Amino acid sequence: METLTKQTITALLDAAQEVRENSYSPYSHFKVGAAVLTPDGKIFCGTNVENSSYGLTVCAERNAMFAAAGAGYRRFKALALITQKLPGQKFNSPCGACRQVMSEFMDAKTPVFIAVLNGKKRVVYRKTLGELMPFPFDKFSAK
Repeated sequence: METLTKQTITALLDAAQEVRENSYSPYSHFKVGAAVLTPDGKIFCGTNVENSSYGLTVCAERNAMFAAAGAGYRRFKALALITQKLPGQKFNSPCGACRQVMSEFMDAKTPVFIAVLNGKKRVVYRKTLGELMPFPFDKFSAK
């Protein structure tokens, strides 16, 4: 996978941080923004949307990926997400459902940038999907 420039990574993180402000999170008050980068350089964003029937809540990461899929994209070069800092945690990792959906559109080496807002400071951690989801259920697992 080609190396991403610092400018591209910053643009992806900025997009995730901007869309985070549109979060619909009246129950948890935990705003999340996400952005995916397509092979041709387009960025698609999503934010978490909660529901009083909690199981119907959709995470920011899936909303970003589904927006890109709806526009015809099936592969992503990178994903970024941003949350606020929680006490005692370095960063907030994507949930299992989001990791599984990520494995549908991204390979194990795809970078995932996890940013945490601590006041006005943004701290970024870089992981790969393989680190976050070492054993995805995929077309090979289904056999």
